[in-house]
Amino acid sequence: MILAWSGCAVYNAAADTAFSGDAFGNSCHKEPPMIWGFLFVLVGAICGGSFGLPSKYASKDTPWENLWGPFFLFVTVLIPVTLGPLAVDGLFATLPAVGIAAIVPVLVFGFLWGLGSMTLGMSFAFVGLSLAYSINYGAQIACGSILPMAIHNADQIPTLRGGVILAGVAVCLVGVVIAGRAGILKDRSLSGGGAVKAESGAKKPKMFLGLLLAFVSGVFCACYAIAFSFGGDVMTVSQQQFSNAAWRSTFVVTALVLWGGALSACLYCVFQLTRNKTWKNFGRPGTGRILLLAAVMAVLHDAAILFWGLGASRLGDLGVSVGYAAFMSFAIIVGNVHGFRSGEWKGASRRSIAWIVAGIIVLILGVCILGHGNAMAKV
Repeated sequence: MILAWSGCAVYNAAADTAFSGDAFGNSCHKEPPMIWGFLFVLVGAICGGSFGLPSKYASKDTPWENLWGPFFLFVTVLIPVTLGPLAVDGLFATLPAVGIAAIVPVLVFGFLWGLGSMTLGMSFAFVGLSLAYSINYGAQIACGSILPMAIHNADQIPTLRGGVILAGVAVCLVGVVIAGRAGILKDRSLSGGGAVKAESGAKKPKMFLGLLLAFVSGVFCACYAIAFSFGGDVMTVSQQQFSNAAWRSTFVVTALVLWGGALSACLYCVFQLTRNKTWKNFGRPGTGRILLLAAVMAVLHDAAILFWGLGASRLGDLGVSVGYAAFMSFAIIVGNVHGFRSGEWKGASRRSIAWIVAGIIVLILGVCILGHGNAMAKV
């Protein structure tokens, strides 16, 4: 995300494009107070850490695809198509002007991001918000920071700046391992110290599968950052031919990434609805409530991207370092607060809780190191 949110790492990875020079400063006559930048970043973090929460209020017999299918439709198609033209001028006209060669890489990595968002939704059902957010965000931050640099600026890896970023990636991965350990300890404590058994007596690898899905989803979600790193030509055309400010032009790339994600996430949900014969559930009582939950999730998801962009644009160079660290740190905290408040850790051992708290702290430390590395001047 999912965000997932998650779209947080994308702006960090595309810092050299979205935050270079004085692009933001030239978009207005008077520089807005920096406090508004931090407020927007925090609001975005709250949205990013909360978009999975409404899924907890769906009835337990609701098939996964009946909730997440409408969610992905809202996120990747309906919201960008209806609200995108309000956020940026020439949203649809920009694409023919850019050309297919510049669009395809964004769509391809957007497709992979859709796979990540889809598996993140699955991991929520397996391990809950707290663990899923921690592991997904940790993997997403690590991969979303290092992969675009390796693709576009490999010469920076052996520099001091690259070393700091690699250190931040390593710390984030340690945080992921610690969070995974917390999940295993939690599962053991809730099952009385033994493995959870299925009715047949075989081991039911729900926790392990959920942790694996959360990590894999983070790796795929990091493709949002890679997709965005290929969006330079799209942003240039949006700014030069349609007179959009730099921060507004990022929404054209965002729409492309989301549409690429629709090809994977939405089509998978269509496949599941057809295979499980759950299309008929949309005609049953309670469908309106499910659609409302999906819509709220989608609004929170896309609002995180919107407010992050608004906040970072008002922080200037700090948007890449301080703003990014504040956004990711607060989003991780918010996601875990929701997990604890919704009772996911009720009955879990103190040891498992101590491990997840330690994992959160380590993840936040890694984010801060990455923020510092991205703020350093290129060598």
